[in-house]
Amino acid sequence: MNAPLSSFGPIEPHHLKSGTKLNWLRAAVLGANDGIVSVASIIVGVAGAAASSNFILTAGIAGLVAGALSMGVGEYISVSTQRDTEKAMLEKERAELEKNPEYELLELAAMYKQKGLSEQTAVIVAQELTHHDAFASHVDAELGIDPNNLTNPWHAAFASTCAFFCGAVIPIIMILISSARLRLPVTFLGVLIALIITGTLSAKAGESNKTKAVVRVVLGGLLAMAITYGIGKLFGVAGI
Repeated sequence: MNAPLSSFGPIEPHHLKSGTKLNWLRAAVLGANDGIVSVASIIVGVAGAAASSNFILTAGIAGLVAGALSMGVGEYISVSTQRDTEKAMLEKERAELEKNPEYELLELAAMYKQKGLSEQTAVIVAQELTHHDAFASHVDAELGIDPNNLTNPWHAAFASTCAFFCGAVIPIIMILISSARLRLPVTFLGVLIALIITGTLSAKAGESNKTKAVVRVVLGGLLAMAITYGIGKLFGVAGI
């Protein structure tokens, strides 16, 4: 390596792209997908029972509100639990550093040695990182946690609620703009297009194969709608 390290510009933070950013995109895409599939399934299930348009619309709006609130509460609880766990781990690591810094230094050096560095280099790296910021270097190497970038549960809950709402409103719009005769095919078509979009976005967020992601999302959504439609027809015919 001929070029000095000082000649390099800012290094791209790959961990941020695959960590915090990916988590936000994942939550948004999954929230929107859940909104599309769950509310569309409710709508076609009720429509399968030959209910009136007003009844179908009421069921869809109820599903939208209930689902969005449930999604927000669930995300808040999940992220709060994760955040509490991370805080406890950080406090434990801080206490260990204060109690036995020598052992923690050797532990950090051993981790870098396991990653492929020679013992001498691993010790030097551990010493320099500890001198720079002992706590940050240890929690990064041992826990993979950035203490200054913990996920906010309120932000996560708000994002999930909004994503669910945006997805759920699509099948409701399909019902509003279509006639009674065309409401099912129009809803299926609108949901199909929306699922293709969410599948594409999920693949882009994870930098994975778009075709596989779209097929999984579309098949799952259409299967859910077909099953609920069949149940609606069954209950409608049975007169329950």
